[in-house]
Amino acid sequence: MSTPGGGRGGAGGGRFEPDPSLRFSAQEIQDLLIAWLALGVAFAIFFAGGGQRAIALVTGSPTAFAVALVVSLLTAGVGFLLHELGHKVMAVRYGNVAAFRAEYNMLFLAIMSAFLGFIFAAPGAVHHRGRLTERQHGLIALAGPAVNLVLAVVFVPLWIAGGVAGIGLLELLGGRGLAVNLFLAAFNMIPIGALDGKTVVGWSKTVWLGVALPSIAVTVYVVFVLGVGF
Repeated sequence: MSTPGGGRGGAGGGRFEPDPSLRFSAQEIQDLLIAWLALGVAFAIFFAGGGQRAIALVTGSPTAFAVALVVSLLTAGVGFLLHELGHKVMAVRYGNVAAFRAEYNMLFLAIMSAFLGFIFAAPGAVHHRGRLTERQHGLIALAGPAVNLVLAVVFVPLWIAGGVAGIGLLELLGGRGLAVNLFLAAFNMIPIGALDGKTVVGWSKTVWLGVALPSIAVTVYVVFVLGVGF
């Protein structure tokens, strides 16, 4: 499962509003909605077990697939998009002009890879421009994984409540939300390529160590040892 969350973008990548604000243009709203829906479909297919099983689920039990789609939209879809919006909020806070731009080719690749039984998701990025210090660059990059860690905590009570009450759907929603967001935070803190971790470690190795190592350790234990969400 390859899920690069798509980190902080640089200058460029589309047209911007003339002032730094949290306003959303019609193009940005469209990109957010398309990315959210595409990711929901991709993860629903992936968690169904790939293309053939997803098709069998759609034809044999459309309601079950619809439920799987809603769960994916509320967990993976929300996790990815709020990750990107975390970058935008922080960039705007530092006086940058910022906007999310979807990568349609990568969204198509996410769906196609899900059909093959794995997933490669890079839905787009928040592109921003303006003068920034190294510290500000680092904090903008850190904002995305930080949002995912907060979301992971939010999903924990749902997972526990679902298990205690014996409500399978609630337990699935909570567990999957917990797992996906932990994975997004940990993966994006890897200090390579365009991932957020490279920018964070370039600013402060201490901050990177304090966020990345616990995130990776908790993710490995929750996702790969306990098998939560899968």
